Amino acid sequence: MIAGVGAGGLTLALAACGGGTDAATGTDAATGGDATGSAAPQASAGESSAPQTAEALAKTADIPVGGGTILKDQKIVVVQPTAGEFKAYSAVCTHKGCVVGSVDGGAIVCPCHNSRFNIADGAVAGGPAQGPLPEKAIKVEGDQITLA
Repeated sequence: MIAGVGAGGLTLALAACGGGTDAATGTDAATGGDATGSAAPQASAGESSAPQTAEALAKTADIPVGGGTILKDQKIVVVQPTAGEFKAYSAVCTHKGCVVGSVDGGAIVCPCHNSRFNIADGAVAGGPAQGPLPEKAIKVEGDQITLA
């Protein structure tokens, strides 16, 4: 009978009987849990279930007064309009969606169509963009700037 069912039917029959562990995922075919019978994922020795601290976007010393730094991977621009005041905005231009390219002369500048945004509030300072850059909530702790 097994020969008549075929390999697919045999696998299905074994899974229905609670047979074994899925080699690709390490889960028990019958319970959906891991091979130890637990339905909850197990933390490895190097992992912690405690909340992780936010990764720093930048150090305060890296952000010049009157300037800023563009974090292209995170699509965030962090600026320091006045000494000790740090702000962050989306680095995606509100005109056509390009990532801004520089912070110069108190303005965040988009290289695509030369839209300019004020570093103090993200407002449009020139160019074809019609809307401000959305502000991102950040916090400064010591010399670290992180998303809030």
